[in-house]
Order: sequence, then C-alpha cells, then structure tokens
Amino acid sequence: MENQPLTTNQQLEKLPNATAVLIMGICSLVFGCLLVGLVCGIVGLALSKKPMQMYFQNPQKYINYGALNAGRIMSIIGVIFGAISLVWFIVATLILGESFLFFDWFEDLLDF
Repeated sequence: MENQPLTTNQQLEKLPNATAVLIMGICSLVFGCLLVGLVCGIVGLALSKKPMQMYFQNPQKYINYGALNAGRIMSIIGVIFGAISLVWFIVATLILGESFLFFDWFEDLLDF
C-alpha cells in the first residue's frame, strides 16, 4: 500500500478502543506484581487486536495509532511482569510449604 495524501473530503477517524487499551496497559504496569496486572495486560492485548488490523489495512485514515501501540506495548510488559510474579508466588509457596513439612518431621524426630 502506498501512502497517498488525504483529499479534503476524507475525515480522519480515531481507532476504536485505543484509549481503553492505553488504560489497560497502564493498569497492567501499575499492578504488574499482582494477578490484576496479568489480567489487565491480557484484556489490553485482546482489545488491541482488531484496531491494529484496521490500522494496517488503511493507515492514513486513523490518527491515534500511537496511543494504541503504547497501550499494547505496556500490556505486553504487564503480562510479562504478571507471569513472572505468578511463577515466583507459586515457587515461594512450594518452598514455604515444604519447609513447614520438614520442620514437622524434624520435631517428631526430637520427641522420641
């Protein structure tokens, strides 16, 4: 597709859901170390799919691609932070649970 100049009768439109994707991306970064950040990031990525396709079909028709792209990037980072924190929480829970089992077994040995 070639970039063609706009004629006077063409109106620029805003991409749908660009603001929502930006808000979800910000929330996914703010709450990135919680499960909420993971959910917000996934929702932001899901909301950004259709507007991205619309923009790539006709880029000269839309004006707020920057907000959509920034929200999408923040959502990706938020999903990564959320996934890392979820894995860390699971590992920490397993280690803590295992340590309690070890101490119960150790106390039983000392009570003989």
